[in-house]
Amino acid sequence: MLKSKFKNMKKQYVLIAAFALVMQFAQAQFTLEGEFRPRSEYFGNGGNFTGGSFPAQTATDADEGFIRTSVRAALKAKYTSETYTLFTSFQEVFAFGDRPQIATNGNGNFRVQEAWADLKLGESSTLKIGRQPLSYDDQRILGGLGWAQQARTHDAAVYKYKKNTFSLDIGGALNTTTDEVYNTSALFSYRDMVFARANSKGEKFNISFLGLINTFQDSNVDGANKSSLVTAGLHADYKAGALKLSSNIFIQEGERIGGADVKGALLYSLDATFKASDKITILAGYESISGRKDDSAAFFPLYGTNHKFNGLIDRFYVGNHGNAGGLNDLNFGAKFGLGKGSALTAKFHTFKEESLDKDNLGSEIDIVFAKKFKEFKLVTGYSHFFEPSEIADTPGVKSTQNWGWAMLIIKPKFLNTANK
Repeated sequence: MLKSKFKNMKKQYVLIAAFALVMQFAQAQFTLEGEFRPRSEYFGNGGNFTGGSFPAQTATDADEGFIRTSVRAALKAKYTSETYTLFTSFQEVFAFGDRPQIATNGNGNFRVQEAWADLKLGESSTLKIGRQPLSYDDQRILGGLGWAQQARTHDAAVYKYKKNTFSLDIGGALNTTTDEVYNTSALFSYRDMVFARANSKGEKFNISFLGLINTFQDSNVDGANKSSLVTAGLHADYKAGALKLSSNIFIQEGERIGGADVKGALLYSLDATFKASDKITILAGYESISGRKDDSAAFFPLYGTNHKFNGLIDRFYVGNHGNAGGLNDLNFGAKFGLGKGSALTAKFHTFKEESLDKDNLGSEIDIVFAKKFKEFKLVTGYSHFFEPSEIADTPGVKSTQNWGWAMLIIKPKFLNTANK
């Protein structure tokens, strides 16, 4: 009798717990999604992609083309309640052949890509804390770098305020490991950062201010060697019928890694798109990035999505040209809608050194084709870089280099309680 009664009580508790769980999910939302993104790339005509890594360099006769396939595989979970949102993303990036078939260990590239909580503080404000992407405007200074299979995240806390057409984000990050010394020998790293971004968005005109202060630290000198760099500027968009204009202007002051002085380094740009018809959009743009001077290091775009700018072959600002002679990039092209979810984009770049010590840096053609299917997307591209004559005429050096790629994107939605 007692056993039977105890069993009934256990069933009741289980039912109550299950009911409470169902009620909780009824009031909240939970999504579970995945991503599978393989990309095969052909680094042709040499290219000197040592070990299969960017950036592109001048190719020599000894360089040979090769094919590499990399994959992003991710699992993403998001839980939204009345007072907070919690998001986690687990990801592995691997290359075909980077692990023997029967190896007991992985390649070391599995990681927590994102882990953050967004707490609701009021009707217009939240606090987002944890490992997260920082992506603003056209991603020139702060971007998610989605092209790279590993992408880019920051360990930060960001206060967010948004009301009507105005928004303000104020954030900070502090990177330390086991002590107060954090080695930032690479340009794409920092010891600490504070930033503010304000945006006013109208029907035709959108303008943003972004300012950030980065502190770098060199552990090779007992952590005493610290330098701070200030980057600040404006991004603006304007729409008038079929015409859209976008512009950037940013300035850098302070010290880069190693105490290199930066005095009035500039980046400015203007891009225009004109929708000539339902299927044709004309593209044109110009960007200038100041180079190294006698009293100043060059401007560096920091944590933006650099692959989006200055040619898709990534000859500039993806691992090189960090303190070189700067860059002037004049480009024009067109985007063609081909129907049934297909589009073709072609763009031509001509590059010159901003400091004029080496005026001609070459030119590049980029072609990208994208096709949307019912449940996945295919994107392919081809880029061809033409060396300047003084390099092309050098014995033992190739006058061009090329790069082709194809990428499959699948983003399954395993679970979404919001649709129930």
